[in-house]
This record gives sequence, structure tokens and C-alpha cells, in this order.
Amino acid sequence: MSSAAQHPQPREGHPPASSDAGGSHARGAEQESGSGVTVVLAFAANFLVAVAKSIVAALTGSASMLAEAAHSWADTGNEIFLLIGEKRSRKPADRSHPLGYGRSGFVWAMFAAIGLFAVGAGVSIWHGIQSLTVESEGEDYLWGYVVLAISFALEGTSFLQALRQTRRGARRRRLDPLRYVAKTSDPMLRAVFAEDSAALLGLLIAGAGLFLHQITGNAIWDALGSILVGVLLGIVAIVLISRNASLLTGEGGTPLVRNELLKIILDSPEIASVSFFHTEWVGANQILVLASVDVAGDARESELRRLMQDVEDRLERQQVVARALLTLTRPGDTTQLGLEPLPDWYEDPAAQD
Repeated sequence: MSSAAQHPQPREGHPPASSDAGGSHARGAEQESGSGVTVVLAFAANFLVAVAKSIVAALTGSASMLAEAAHSWADTGNEIFLLIGEKRSRKPADRSHPLGYGRSGFVWAMFAAIGLFAVGAGVSIWHGIQSLTVESEGEDYLWGYVVLAISFALEGTSFLQALRQTRRGARRRRLDPLRYVAKTSDPMLRAVFAEDSAALLGLLIAGAGLFLHQITGNAIWDALGSILVGVLLGIVAIVLISRNASLLTGEGGTPLVRNELLKIILDSPEIASVSFFHTEWVGANQILVLASVDVAGDARESELRRLMQDVEDRLERQQVVARALLTLTRPGDTTQLGLEPLPDWYEDPAAQD
């Protein structure tokens, strides 16, 4: 078909395609991840831990324990932000938001990351610096160790849930778990995984500070533990802020997702070539697909919309696709896109079996 044909108009008011759990989907396409369960479990664990740490911090006067209490209260507040974002991102598409409300998850995850930086990191570092010049008896160490052990168990339970979810997604996307956490479009999973990892490491730091304070009688170790916990939280918060900012400003799909979706178009008998292909995350595991194509054969213009809509529908049956829109290649554009080699950090599917 000549590319000089008139461009078809997009389908107005077309809502994002619903997931087809029983239908075909791109191999390895990201599916509903159950992030809500992960966030709720993290909230419950952080709330219980925050209460326990606050009580022991008041009893022992431990700077690192107070830093950990601030960390847990910050995490508890963050989970509320994440739950709000998870709920709002599920609102169906309407005329004012034709692609849905998926980006709400990115916004509220950004609020959570800023809260972690301001409250968790800020309070921990500030109190640690204050404690450097204050003498402390550091009594009731036993209670401190008991709470640290209980906290480690609770945080570990939450972390294991996030890790299980991460491994499932990483296997589908042919990535190692850490790279998957870094690359995923699911801000809820990334936040819980990062915060729980930081929490476990922070507990070890707090325990070391408390132990050194006990055996040396020098409160500087406890204060340094508080500062280190604050620095750790600050680093995690900055990483989360950066990733959410990238998603909010229009991050494209990963190379594997891009190739899988482009292959669907290229394999369609209706399509002769693809001159433009764009993907963009519009929510957690939800992507927008735009493409310019040249239609095979010499179909009449009245048939173009039906042919291209068939390809759009084929794309939208993939769970990862929120919306697909195809237009005709511009006159004179001879660009022909193809699949790109995947980066080395993708795992061989055979090695995963």
C-alpha cells in the first residue's frame, strides 16, 4: 500500500485493553504483580517495628535505636503513600485520562521517596550529630537487642515477600533480581524491596553501634551508627527519587519488551514495514505503543482502518499494553525498523530452565 495514503484517525474514547489471563501474550510480558499484598505486609511489619523501636529508644536513650525508629516510622508513612498510589493507579480510563491513571503510582511513590529522605535520613543524621556531644549511660541494652531481633524477623518476612515477587518478575523478564528491581516499571515493588533491604542493613548497623557502645562505654559508636543509618536511607531515597522521576518524564520500554511488541507488528501479515516505533510506560507494567507502518498489498483506504485496528487489537491483547495506536508511514519515509540485539545483561532463556 502506498505510504501516501491518508493517515487514519485514532479511536476516540478507546479505553486501555483489559488483561486477558487466558489469552496469548508476549512471551515474558509483565503481569499483575500483586504489589498491593507486598505493600500491605510491609506496612504492618513497619508499624509494629516502629512502635517497638520507639519504646526501646526511650528506655535506652540509644541514638542508633532512635534512628531506626525514625526509619521505621518513615517507612510506615511511605507505605501509606504507596497504597494510595496503588489504589489510584487502578482507576479506569475516562475522557480526561484516556490512558488511565497508572502514572499516579509514580507520583505517590515519589512522595514516599521524598518522605524517606526528609524524615528517615534527616532525623537519623541530625540526631546522630546531636548525640556526638551528649553523654549517655546507655542502659537496658538487653531490650535493645530483643527489639532488634524481633524487628529483623518482621522486616525479613516483608523482605522475603518482596523478594519472591521480584524473582517471579525477573524470571519472566530474563533479568537477575537486582537489575529487575532497577528496571521495573512497578514503583511499589521497587520501593518495598529497597526499603526492606535498607531496613535489614540498618538493623545490623544499629546493632553494631549498640554493641560497641556497651563494650566500650563510649556513646560515639551509637551516634555514628545513627549517622550511618541516615546516610544509607539518604542514598536509597535518592535512587528511588531518580527512578520515579525517569518514569514520570516518559521512560521507554526495556529492550526485551520493545522487541517483543515490535515483533508482533512485524509478524503481522497486514504490515509491510515499520518506520517509527515508540513505547512509554504509563503505569506499573502498563505501556503505550505508537507505531507508523506501511500496509502490505494495495488495500483500499476504506479497508486501512480495519487492517490496522486488527494489529492494534493484537497488541492490546498483551497484558503489558495499555493502548496501541498505529498510523501510516509518512510519504517518502523509507525507514524500516527491525529487532535490536539485546544487551548482554539479559539471561539466556535456556539457562533459566
